[in-house]
Amino acid sequence: MEKGTAKGAEEAAGGPALRPVDLARAAGVSPQQIRNYADAGILPPAPRSPAGYRRFDSGHRRALLAYRALARGHGPGAARAVMLAVHAGDVPGALALVDAGHAALHEQRNSLRTTGEALAAVAEGGPAAPALPRSRLRIGEVAAHLGVRTSALRVWEAAGLLTPSRDPVTHYRSYSPADVRDARIVHMLRQSHYLLAQIGPVLDDLRRSGSVGALRTALADRAAALDLRARAMLEGAAHLHRYLADGA
Repeated sequence: MEKGTAKGAEEAAGGPALRPVDLARAAGVSPQQIRNYADAGILPPAPRSPAGYRRFDSGHRRALLAYRALARGHGPGAARAVMLAVHAGDVPGALALVDAGHAALHEQRNSLRTTGEALAAVAEGGPAAPALPRSRLRIGEVAAHLGVRTSALRVWEAAGLLTPSRDPVTHYRSYSPADVRDARIVHMLRQSHYLLAQIGPVLDDLRRSGSVGALRTALADRAAALDLRARAMLEGAAHLHRYLADGA
């Protein structure tokens, strides 16, 4: 076959053949990772050369970039599920998975707003704050009061977030009303996906000055993180649309 004819055949089949290293450079990963993606079905099936090597093309490159962009917004597991659905011919299923990711993000925004309002009430002790016990409580009573496991309270104590005193006679943990308030704040922040290390400064600021400034900063940081994730989801949707429009 003449050179020009061979080049035309390549372009008709999706452009010049690409090696794993070519795709790896485009996505900033290793060639082995490209092979892993191909084995996992994240990339569409690739024909092999007579020597047994996979032959990738521009379609595989678009699939790779779509997956990487989706993973930044939705996470690797969800992104893989989307690409598997696409390559199985179930585009509606893939789009439903993308929609589910956006819906979950929306729920997190609503939860963050509700949590912020509730946390401010708890921290400031206003009329909207849940009533605190008037006497000291044992760990089981605090767990029941908050609806958490006693093991969670022990983990939070080990992380330095709670500092209950000990009964001088029984040596049982003894939680003051302030300890219960702090435990409630930890519980609410954990429900909003805060790490234990992120909660410490909030409690420290509240105990030191009675201020909710650190709390407001933590909530603002969380909102900013959700904004970044939303933008990543939009980028992923754009790459997926391009991949589908080009005949995935």
